[in-house]
Amino acid sequence: MATRFRGVVTTGIYCRDGCPAQPKQDNVRAYDFAAAAEAEGFRPCLRCRPDRAPDWPDWLGPSQLVCRSLHLISQGALDDAGVDDLATRLGVGSRHLRRLFDVHVGASPVAIARSRRAHFARRLLDETDLSITQIAFAAGFSSVRQFNRTVLEVFRYPPTGLRQRRRRDDPIQSDGGLSVRLVYQPPLDWTTMVGYLAARATPGVESVDDRSYRRTIDWDGTAGVLELRPDRRASHLILTVHLPEFAGLIHVVEQARRVFDLGADVVTIGRALRRDPMLAPLVRARPGLRVPGGWDPFEIAVRAVLGQQVSVAAATNLAGKVAAAFGTSIASGDGALTRLFPSPELLADADLASVGMPAVRADAVRGLAAAVASGDLALDGARGLDALVVDLVRLRGIGPWTAQYIAMRACGEPDALPAGDLGLRRAAGGGEPLSTDALEQRAEAWRPWRAYAAMHLWAAPLPRRVSGNGQTKTGDRVTTGA
Repeated sequence: MATRFRGVVTTGIYCRDGCPAQPKQDNVRAYDFAAAAEAEGFRPCLRCRPDRAPDWPDWLGPSQLVCRSLHLISQGALDDAGVDDLATRLGVGSRHLRRLFDVHVGASPVAIARSRRAHFARRLLDETDLSITQIAFAAGFSSVRQFNRTVLEVFRYPPTGLRQRRRRDDPIQSDGGLSVRLVYQPPLDWTTMVGYLAARATPGVESVDDRSYRRTIDWDGTAGVLELRPDRRASHLILTVHLPEFAGLIHVVEQARRVFDLGADVVTIGRALRRDPMLAPLVRARPGLRVPGGWDPFEIAVRAVLGQQVSVAAATNLAGKVAAAFGTSIASGDGALTRLFPSPELLADADLASVGMPAVRADAVRGLAAAVASGDLALDGARGLDALVVDLVRLRGIGPWTAQYIAMRACGEPDALPAGDLGLRRAAGGGEPLSTDALEQRAEAWRPWRAYAAMHLWAAPLPRRVSGNGQTKTGDRVTTGA
């Protein structure tokens, strides 16, 4: 991972990589995390705006445990709990976790959470017209007083002072709702990503075209709608949220980022995968391809079960029937968005046969829903890939393919690989399917990015082949049923 921030000891200011300021290198300290620079007394540069840098990458090679901790912190693990609770979720001692953060991050878990809230609040001060009180709670602070104190400590300006400094083009113009920018490290293959999501969009819940991704959401018991669209002028997506209140917006933003895998370091991933001669041309053709995620891990997991041994279109149709029969009806103002996807509690006891679902698959969906509803199965990425797969395959009707696909898309596991998938085996074999064992053996060289290799293989056309009349033609694109 390249150094992302530079602290200048003579000014007490830290900048993000690419800032036009050019201090003497002898006066510069390097940091991978803004919180680490802040922990040593540096304040953010008001020129290059470190808060506008992409969030921390999804993968830290030296420590998977720290990476999982960062994910949980971004999901709000320290909002109402302490580091001891976070360590328990990860299955380690709190002293060991703090030591790992000292070594690999340079700041404590609490400092990371604090810095994240402050930087998110700074963006809301610039990009929205929310009041100071609304921003405090949207950014996850427990009180306006705590918000004011933290912002002053981090930026050396009070919130009102920062808002006065915003530029004319900072606020985002929106026809309705609240809009914010989601920054990512370029490139982003928007076209391929929305194509993948459009084919799997649950009718009534999601609507996808080449211009935007829209869906219904349930946020703390309140129905709403979000939209993601690209801004061709800059490396960010525009997120527009339609909710009556915006408390906890920081977590809405985090979940929305997962839809397009905006935390991926595609430069590092691409460099690693191009070492394989088979993958190299695929990565060069789609350097911004990521692993499409989803708003709700449970929803993606259900979709994976529905996609077992059927076509993408059939699975999409069945998902729409499930949403129509068991999801809550909402008035979104958008005729394409009429339902919330049903919760685990609703599906745990649902009569799924009523929507034409085969008995075996219905049992698998109900078992999955019951495990999530009871807390026996957590789809939060805390336990790691191997443990998650073990937990999933214990459930009736979920095998290795489904477990790996859920880990890949629902939980953001970068090394997940549904090696039994026929499409992957065909692509890796140049049209003639490899065995599952042969694919797994070849995929050892793709670690820890096997999920991204899978996406490139699924997106690739099959090799040219000879038809029955002797003409050559390009094969269809490789797809998966989920």
